[in-house]
Amino acid sequence: MSSADRLLMTLHVGFAIFALGPITAATMATPRYIRRGDARVVRYLNRATRIYGLLTLGIFLFGLLLAHGQFNKVWLSASMTLFIVAVALLLIVERDQRKALHKIELAAAERRPVPPKTSPAEAAPAEAPRTEEPANEERAEAEAPAPEPAPAPAAARDRDLAKVETGRIATLSGVVTLIWIVILVLMVWNSPG
Repeated sequence: MSSADRLLMTLHVGFAIFALGPITAATMATPRYIRRGDARVVRYLNRATRIYGLLTLGIFLFGLLLAHGQFNKVWLSASMTLFIVAVALLLIVERDQRKALHKIELAAAERRPVPPKTSPAEAAPAEAPRTEEPANEERAEAEAPAPEPAPAPAAARDRDLAKVETGRIATLSGVVTLIWIVILVLMVWNSPG
């Protein structure tokens, strides 16, 4: 093995170690934080997925350079095909992370209390003298608008938040992890020397 090949192998393995571990951890942890409704952590995990997803392309690039055009080997072609499938699945995971983040942020915005609008008459001091008759008070109560129906309980609504995305992210993350393991076995089993 020449010095250039050793350098390519070092870069290939280095990118594999420092890109695959974090991207696997980020995608596998995402469903838990979606269920918790933690937008800050989901945003961070989405960013980590994007960054480390781009770094995985370094693995592919240095692997191609290391192959020296010998793509007629079945294990090498299978590894490259599996890698491309894994990257495509990661794109779907990243898209679902963005969708779930958007849903979490919308749910959080709906839960925020809207400040009540006060009219100048309501802003007047409460100690103002009362000159109204009791009959007018009863009529005012009868004319008051009916209370709005209570929204669905927050716990029930949040439980269903981004349920589809959570399941798809969990499933695809597991499949991608299995693909990385299969590629690792193919590389170690067929590595020279």
